[in-house]
Amino acid sequence: MAKQKNTQKAMSFLDHLEELRWLLIRISVFVLGGGIVAFFFRDFIFNQVIFGPKNSDFVTYQFFCKIAQYFNFDDSFCQQELPFEIQNRTMDGQFSVMMWTCITAGFIIAVPFILWEIWKFISPALYTKEKKYAKLFIVVSSFLFFLGVLFGYYVITPLSINFLVNLQVSDVVKNDIDINSYIGLVKTTSLACGLIFELPIIMYFLSVLGLVTPQFLREYRKYAIVLILILAAIITPPDVISQIIVSIPLLILYEISIYISKFVQKKPKTEVLAPNHKD
Repeated sequence: MAKQKNTQKAMSFLDHLEELRWLLIRISVFVLGGGIVAFFFRDFIFNQVIFGPKNSDFVTYQFFCKIAQYFNFDDSFCQQELPFEIQNRTMDGQFSVMMWTCITAGFIIAVPFILWEIWKFISPALYTKEKKYAKLFIVVSSFLFFLGVLFGYYVITPLSINFLVNLQVSDVVKNDIDINSYIGLVKTTSLACGLIFELPIIMYFLSVLGLVTPQFLREYRKYAIVLILILAAIITPPDVISQIIVSIPLLILYEISIYISKFVQKKPKTEVLAPNHKD
């Protein structure tokens, strides 16, 4: 009898591995499909999106220029031209950049489909009433991810580029930036912010599992603020204004996470802790 139970558990574990394998395959197909779509729009993606923050007339620079002029701050955002050029240093450099950029764009395009696949994968472990929130989960998660990507692209990326290209150790040194370095900054910053903006969703699932409570989040709020300021200092130029601009949305997300955890805690115990075996 014991052997039979062990066999059933082993088969169940292997079944889960098989489901996980197919999940990864489907996600790869979605990313590849998104990459193919991005390939046909590569001129727009590179000229208007990727290299947009290189131009001094980029919307973010214009906005901060007006703010700086109004408050008599540093007017480094009001330059006629950013002092750097982008160059390719390897034979297959541009081809490699084009392929990986299309794949990255494909991932961003495919995020709602990826989230749907992840939801289907974890749904058997959820409760009946929680399964009804599938559409809400997809919409909110996708919205937060895209919002984070836009925040990274329109705020952090221009701030970083403006600071780094204007930082000079000597007038002898000219900024001829490798294309991989430039695009790596744009992609990494945008994707990292997209993932960071998923904090409320992560806190929801941690609260459902009982690993996080609103009391815990309130008690450690001061430590969270310090960590957010450190994170803002890492991903932004070393100036106070940039750090404040980045810290504010992160602090808002943390406060939202507290209310989400509080909402989960208020749900009846039978909804959160007791599965429905009739599914």
